[in-house]
Amino acid sequence: MIAEPPRLENQLARLLRAGTITASLLIAAGCLLSTMRGDSRLIVAGIGLFILLPLARVGLMAAGFTRERDLRYAGIALTVLLIVLCGIALGLLDVL
Repeated sequence: MIAEPPRLENQLARLLRAGTITASLLIAAGCLLSTMRGDSRLIVAGIGLFILLPLARVGLMAAGFTRERDLRYAGIALTVLLIVLCGIALGLLDVL
């Protein structure tokens, strides 16, 4: 008998699947609309969602590890999340 995957893995799979489908649909709808009206906001929203998916994954992992009381991995996930957020903040400061 095959063991069922842990709960966190199922949540991560659902998050990534739903995010990928949503982002793809946004980009497809944006492509259709841009040919009719020249508006590319949906394309940008879809690309933005693709960019945010890894960040959401690390956040979900941090929450899941905290819930499971696996503090070592929760700390690692939170550290990665903090590093990525600092990188985004520094990138935004550089742009402004």
